[in-house]
Amino acid sequence: MGLTTVLTVEEMGLRLLAAALCGALLGLDREMRGKAAGLRTHTLISISCALTTMVALELFAGLQATADDRPSDPVRVIQGVAQAVGFISAGVMFRSGDSVRGATTAAVIWVAGGLGIACGAGYYTLAGMTLGLCLIVTILFTILLDRFPQLGEEERKARERRSASRHASHHGRIRRIARSSPRG
Repeated sequence: MGLTTVLTVEEMGLRLLAAALCGALLGLDREMRGKAAGLRTHTLISISCALTTMVALELFAGLQATADDRPSDPVRVIQGVAQAVGFISAGVMFRSGDSVRGATTAAVIWVAGGLGIACGAGYYTLAGMTLGLCLIVTILFTILLDRFPQLGEEERKARERRSASRHASHHGRIRRIARSSPRG
């Protein structure tokens, strides 16, 4: 079964570009902060979700047009995509002692997937509003937390502990390597 005429090639391109733009804007913020998942990851997740959504919609329309009586439901495909994005999101979260790292990046990956689905379905206004809100949360809230440290005191302390731990671990490793190397 080929593509139906439900979506024009131009509309498909527009939906993919919209998804790529949404994912890139979210990923750029994560990239600039040096997070585990950045520009490429968010962009690709958003594009792949848009692609899968469009394929599901096209398959559904194609089956409807041929009066095929096989059960078809594009929502099931979208549900599967959402689960896959959740699995990817979980991969960027780490627990270290009493703190969890990567939760915001995981949430932003989840939003990138949702934006891809929205763009793939042609819901540009919804995607734009969601993108705007997500950027406000990730950028503006970070600025507020930096400006008013008492608001993010626990997070700041956890970051400092992690940084000190990494710094001490790194220097300890260098000393161990230096001691184990033969002198001669």
